[in-house]
Amino acid sequence: MFAAYAESLDFAEPLKGLALGERPAPQARPGWITVTVKAASLNHHDLWTLRGIGITEDRLPMILGCDAAGIDEDGNEVVVHSVIGATGHGVGPREPQTILTERYQGAFAEQVTVPAWNVLPKPAELSFEEAACLPTAWLTAYRMLFTNAGVRPGDSVLVQGAGGGVATAAIVLGSAAGLRVYATSRSEEKRARAVELGATDAFEPGARLPHRVDAVIETVGAATWSHSLKCLRRGGTLVISGATSGDRPEHAELTRIFFLELRVVGSTMGSKDELADLLSFCAVKGVRPVIDEVLPLDRARQGFEKMAAGDLFGKVVLKP
Repeated sequence: MFAAYAESLDFAEPLKGLALGERPAPQARPGWITVTVKAASLNHHDLWTLRGIGITEDRLPMILGCDAAGIDEDGNEVVVHSVIGATGHGVGPREPQTILTERYQGAFAEQVTVPAWNVLPKPAELSFEEAACLPTAWLTAYRMLFTNAGVRPGDSVLVQGAGGGVATAAIVLGSAAGLRVYATSRSEEKRARAVELGATDAFEPGARLPHRVDAVIETVGAATWSHSLKCLRRGGTLVISGATSGDRPEHAELTRIFFLELRVVGSTMGSKDELADLLSFCAVKGVRPVIDEVLPLDRARQGFEKMAAGDLFGKVVLKP
């Protein structure tokens, strides 16, 4: 079957290891199910895999792609939850929790196989392309906002780095849930898009906000860390799920954190139940993922290049 996969790892030049070509079809195994992929979406996790983060050379070649929607063996339209081993289903209780492409072959292919526990029904209201955007970036944003930040309608949130998958999802979901959402971006065009998607206002990085916020959704890391802390009210929460600009800010600003009693919460992916809630939320509220571009799988390199350059707003979707 045709697939986009990692054939080598290179931290400095990750796209050197990206290959397109034939790979073996998944083999049947007890407790697992094969899904015919109708759409899959790109995440920064795929770039990190090519850099060698979360994977070792002995697991190559590795088909990339965490997110997929498609048709199961019984003809049902499904969405794949890509966290394997969270409950032991299909792998046993002693296996560590991983995400597709770390230990098991991913979804940038004609088929992907996962534990049967890991598939959920796709709402009829969502297209395959829309549903394929949800299991990583949108699920991460959902958990950051509603589980770890604990915000409620009427609260205010700052989303750093409008344009990325998680940030875009946080803007749309937060707005739909009745939050006052502020966003930042270096791009004037992306700031305008953020407002179109429901942000109350959007600012250049480091700009002073109209008031301090209840929570900050942080995926940029070092470049925005100080600004994120300064924008929080006393007792506010900074939730971080990524560090695309680096994970070592010049100053940790511990004094500010303890004096203002700020909460710093790490957040990774989300549970199957949270994904089910997210799917239902999108179906009921009419929320739809922001898609930058849909590409055939044989043009996957174009999508990777666009994501690596930060030249997108929303998700890149690949179709086998």
